[in-house]
Amino acid sequence: MVTVNENYLLLKSSYIFSEINRRVEEFQTRNPDADIIRMGIGDVTRPLPGAVVEAFHRAVDEMAGEETFRGYGPEQGYPFLREAIAENDYASRGVDVTPDEIFISDGAKCDTGNIQEIFGLDNVVAVTDPVYPVYVESNVMAGRTGPMDESGRYEGLVYLPCTEENDFIPPLPEEKVDLIYLCYPNNPTGTALTHKQLAEWVDYARDAGSIILFDAAYEAYIQEDNIPHSIYEIEGAREVAVEFRSFSKNAGFTGTRCAFTVVPEELEVPDSEGKMHALKDLWNRRQTTKFNGVSYPVQRAAEAVYTPEGQREIRESIDYYMENAKIIRESLEKAGLRYYGGVNAPYIWIRTPEGMDSWQFFDRLLNDAEVVGTPGVGFGPSGEGYFRLTAFNSLKNTVRAMERLSELSF
Repeated sequence: MVTVNENYLLLKSSYIFSEINRRVEEFQTRNPDADIIRMGIGDVTRPLPGAVVEAFHRAVDEMAGEETFRGYGPEQGYPFLREAIAENDYASRGVDVTPDEIFISDGAKCDTGNIQEIFGLDNVVAVTDPVYPVYVESNVMAGRTGPMDESGRYEGLVYLPCTEENDFIPPLPEEKVDLIYLCYPNNPTGTALTHKQLAEWVDYARDAGSIILFDAAYEAYIQEDNIPHSIYEIEGAREVAVEFRSFSKNAGFTGTRCAFTVVPEELEVPDSEGKMHALKDLWNRRQTTKFNGVSYPVQRAAEAVYTPEGQREIRESIDYYMENAKIIRESLEKAGLRYYGGVNAPYIWIRTPEGMDSWQFFDRLLNDAEVVGTPGVGFGPSGEGYFRLTAFNSLKNTVRAMERLSELSF
């Protein structure tokens, strides 16, 4: 008889964004004329850069010609894109990453969710709290955890609370952990780690024999000089860290799908007998078995991000979103609400007013201002009492949303 993978039954009944959509649809049904402004899901709103679109068109035209048509491409990605990434994202910053260490994929979400497959189920996993849900839920699905307790934490995971009390800087684990998920600049809090703070994590991983899974999807939004754009700017990180990057938030590829993962040559993991294996080879084996690669036109489009025109255009988009973030921060300050982030990331993390939990604040904004955000508790127990707004809407809608918020009393 067929049976279900019961690890899936340990998951919460509803993904946070599904519940948000349910409540918004219910509100819209009751108020069909409502003008709802969505500032919850972190999806971009500006179109693809012109240089990217032109490259996309050229590549599609190539697919129409017998001599230039391409079928299956290399699972790791075409050399032209991996070389462009190595030169522009790493060598230009004095960071040593070779094209052979870069794996092109269809999304950082996919890669951060899939990477856990190549590690043993007995590895102890640490996550920041609040946290991007895929880090937790992919490990639940794999069977690395027990059920969720009353506090909202899964048995077997090590949670690292990030709150106002510690300036949203995750504390080093008190017990030994094997896999550590870090996302900086952070989703959802919008905060960032300095070189010194990130170096402490690299030192911990080297001493403990741990591996850091470093999600740098928002590095393009960094504004301050003391914030590293890559974990490989830290000495020793190549021995202990995998880095995930994406074209979604810097170049508008949320609907186009292209990202990459860096697995350094030096990074090795032992088997049960202590024999060492190159993680890069294991990841390559996983990808060649389960993934057929990103399409040629999409990779040519991603390559165009690194042209002078492409760089100028994505800089304009980033500046546009960060201006939205500035407007949100200034409006929240005038409203007397405490907030964090929005300086090196497109997310603003709001402390809900006293006596109001995350979902109550969500309902207040939806019902009284017709503005949608994300309740912090959806990102983990330490997110209770907080609320996330994104800067990814249009400038016009951002201004309108903040005008409505300013009319509320808290």
